[in-house]
Amino acid sequence: MERDFFDEAPCSSIAVDSVIRMGTAGVIWGSCVGPFDANKLGLTGISRASFVAKLVGQYGLQWGFFAAIFSFTHCGIQRYRGKKDWVNTFTAGVAAGAAFGAGTRNWKQVAGVTGLVCTLYHVADNSRSV
Repeated sequence: MERDFFDEAPCSSIAVDSVIRMGTAGVIWGSCVGPFDANKLGLTGISRASFVAKLVGQYGLQWGFFAAIFSFTHCGIQRYRGKKDWVNTFTAGVAAGAAFGAGTRNWKQVAGVTGLVCTLYHVADNSRSV
């Protein structure tokens, strides 16, 4: 019988794995959208390179921060409850959304929508594997 990595590994290792993966995705996204935004602003030369580098770092940190909170919370709740269900995913999504949207006026909406989207992903992923 095959054992699942997420059942065996500590939550901190899962969070670090998620940060590396999502942080890299954020860096890639930033490197794709950065030049486009720089063109819209009409930037050239050093100011363009500085703007793109700042955007790449910003996206990488934001995506990594979200992944760290989500995966660590999801793992901790799953281990505490002893169940693998949508409640873990929803709760982790709300926690990550609330932390991510804390600086906005609509942090409750951000948290709710993030929880909903994460839960929909969880339901879709589990319906595919059954």
